[in-house]
Amino acid sequence: MRIVIKVGTSTLTHATGNLNIRQIENLCKVLSDLKNAGHEVILVSSGAIGMGVGKLSLKSRPTDIPTKQAAAAVGQCELMYTYDKLFAEYNHTVAQILITGEDVEHEGRLQNFHNTLFRLLELGALPIINENDTIATQEIVIGDNDTLSAIVARAAGADLLVLLSDIDGLFTADPRKDPQAKLIPVVEDLTPEILALAGGAGSALGSGGMETKLRAAQMVIEEGIDMIITHGAHPEILYEIAEGKSVGTRFLGRKEHA
Repeated sequence: MRIVIKVGTSTLTHATGNLNIRQIENLCKVLSDLKNAGHEVILVSSGAIGMGVGKLSLKSRPTDIPTKQAAAAVGQCELMYTYDKLFAEYNHTVAQILITGEDVEHEGRLQNFHNTLFRLLELGALPIINENDTIATQEIVIGDNDTLSAIVARAAGADLLVLLSDIDGLFTADPRKDPQAKLIPVVEDLTPEILALAGGAGSALGSGGMETKLRAAQMVIEEGIDMIITHGAHPEILYEIAEGKSVGTRFLGRKEHA
C-alpha cells in the first residue's frame, strides 16, 4: 500500500514551539516499521515555522512574511536533521522535497515533481515533503499542509492519505466545546451538512483546521483515494490503519464505493 501521511505542527512540537522528542521518535519508528512491512510511505511534514519559532525564541508564531520565512529557514534545517538522524537508526534513507504553489500550478514543474517522487520510491527512499515557506509568496502559497498532502497523494497515486492531527476525527460538533459531540466514523459523501461542520484554524503554531482537512478530502476522494483524519498523539495507530481497522474518520474514495 502506498500511504501519504501528513503530520501537523501540533503533533511534532510542544506549545512552546520546541520539538516534541518522544512524539517524533515514535513517529519515525512506526513509519520505519511500515516500510519494513512493504508499504511505500511518503511523509508530508509541517513544523518548519513552528520549530523556527522555538529555535529563535520568538514569543509567538509570526504574522509577517519575512519573519515567517526566516523562521521556516531555521526550522526546516532542524526538522530535516532530526528526521535524517532518526530514520537512519532504522536504516532508512530520507529525501527532502520543498515545493511552492507555483510548482503545483506549472505543468512542467508538476511533472518533474511527479518524476522525482516516483524515482525516490523506486530507490526505496522515504520522501519528506513540505511547502517551501522560505521563498513562497502570498500569491503563490499553497497555504497549509492538509492541501499539500492532498496534492501529493494525487501526484503519487496513493492508496490512502492519513492526516495526523490534534483531534480524533470529524465530529458532529466541536468536541472541545460540546461534550455531546460524536465522532463520525465514515463519510461517504461530502454533503453540505458535512462541510458545515468545519471550524476555524487549528493550534496557535499551525495553519490548518477542519476546513482545510475537508478541502483535502474533496481533492482526494475525487481520485478514488481514501482519507483518514485521526489523532497524532499515538503514532502506533498507523498500524491499525495499515491493517484496515476503523480509526478516526474515513472519507471513502468515490471510485471504491461507486
